[in-house]
Amino acid sequence: MQFTPYLNFDGNCADAFAFYKDLFKGTVVHQSTFGEIPDGPPIAPEHRDRIMHISLNVGQQTLMGSDSMPDADVCSGGYAKPQGLWVSIGMESVEEGRRVFDALAQGGQSSMPFQETFWSPGFGMVIDRFGTPWMVNVTPP
Repeated sequence: MQFTPYLNFDGNCADAFAFYKDLFKGTVVHQSTFGEIPDGPPIAPEHRDRIMHISLNVGQQTLMGSDSMPDADVCSGGYAKPQGLWVSIGMESVEEGRRVFDALAQGGQSSMPFQETFWSPGFGMVIDRFGTPWMVNVTPP
């Protein structure tokens, strides 16, 4: 079994995943827009470039996402600010954890600064500039 985070955005999914691709040194293996849906429902011209689905591979892991459509309710795929969850990243070194945390914090909001804790040589919590909440946790040696 594998769990795969699926992130939702309000029109900035392409920008977020371009950032995540560089930050996490991954590869986008699929990206499609709402305007590319064959025989799909009518899409307003200003929403055709919103991401319908994107998949980013980072090593053996996958991060997926999409944009919501304006005016859709949350149960129909509309955007809601993430709450009640964090995407947790396990890092192998304090240096790499610090690099990732600092990059996520640029333009975002740190909830807990990256620091040593009783369980980890480096841990921090941050909501990035795209609204995604992250926990960066260095695995102890």
